[in-house]
Amino acid sequence: MNPKAPPKSHSSHKSPAADRRGRAGERMGADGKKGWQTKKLGEMCETGSGGTPLKAHKEYYEGGSIPWLLSGEVGQGEVCAATNFITQKGLENSSAKVFPKDTVLVAMYGATAGQVGILRLEATTNQAVCGVFPGKHFVAEFLYYLLLSRKEQLVGQAVGNAQPNISQVKIRNTQVPVVPLPEQHRLVRLLDEAFAGLATAKANAEKNLQNARALFESHLQSVFTQRGEGWVEKRLEQIGRTQTGSTPRTSEHTNFGDFISFVKPADFRADGSLDYEKDGLSQKGLAGARKVPSGSVLMVCIGATIGKCGYCDRDVTTNQQINSLTPTDGSSHRFIYYQMLTDGFQRRVMHASGQATLPIINKSKWSSLPVWLPPTIAEQKRIAAKLDALVAETQRLASLYQRKLAALEELKKSLLHQAFKGAL
Repeated sequence: MNPKAPPKSHSSHKSPAADRRGRAGERMGADGKKGWQTKKLGEMCETGSGGTPLKAHKEYYEGGSIPWLLSGEVGQGEVCAATNFITQKGLENSSAKVFPKDTVLVAMYGATAGQVGILRLEATTNQAVCGVFPGKHFVAEFLYYLLLSRKEQLVGQAVGNAQPNISQVKIRNTQVPVVPLPEQHRLVRLLDEAFAGLATAKANAEKNLQNARALFESHLQSVFTQRGEGWVEKRLEQIGRTQTGSTPRTSEHTNFGDFISFVKPADFRADGSLDYEKDGLSQKGLAGARKVPSGSVLMVCIGATIGKCGYCDRDVTTNQQINSLTPTDGSSHRFIYYQMLTDGFQRRVMHASGQATLPIINKSKWSSLPVWLPPTIAEQKRIAAKLDALVAETQRLASLYQRKLAALEELKKSLLHQAFKGAL
């Protein structure tokens, strides 16, 4: 392989006054530790960005063996492999260049802007990635941690809201401490050990979070698969009134207001409750819609979120993507809601939807889906109450573990802050 070399950075001529200001800043040791200097990253390191061979030229990609990374592949930590490759011809006919092993990568564009990784193989990248070469002034791992500590600063300087963009100039102008190499090695050892401990704690918290959710799922499935004696199978339409929502004319603004909530698929929360505050209809709009009474079960019946379930504890209306069941035989809507969450019911929904590109189950098919009911309404309510209690406990544990995960992330930031303020 005949890789392109990374571009050399060119420093502009400084005036004597600017040079004096720079030396003064270095003597001050802005990061707070005696003997440390502060300079712009671009004064200490070379940087470069990648490129994208023209997609129209298949020969730039087919059979390629040169790793080519996208910005989304720059995660926190080591980058050891690539999923995309380009050919030598693609490399030569684009602005891409091969970054050497131990280059520190910074994602510059999009949802992953500010993510930092350290390259553990020779690879090229697209133009949305900046490569920072440690050179003689930095240990690669120290530079990785240093730029990781500057992530929020870099993201804060990005332009654009929907797709933030961090320029290579901003990266080069980032103020960094210049630390003696032995001290860099010491700090890397400390941070490696601390981050390994934090990674273990995070993995344990995530496992506990998964276990809490799995416990609920396991109990939910067992309730409806290990049914007791006397359970009977009935269609939804046999236990209540089913209907599909509708949307009043959007061209008539007077149809909308705050008289009654107007629920859409995005208003279903993870716990089955609904967000009633986003949209509503006026009294006039309600006349052209279908009211779903309090105590009903709702399900999204079209699109990517088909099968998503919810319940209402007040009267609502819905759009046409949602079907609802209002029990009229005394059945517990919460019991039916939980049964709709089970794998068996969800499979029946998907089977009846036709599994097309845009899955959809119409009201007729949905109304004919079966559910199992215990002999008495009291038993339904007892099961629903037990599941309610288990949901509450699962949510309590989830909240606990989420707080722990957030605390671990804050601790990582604190450690990085202390390390580069000379406090470790």
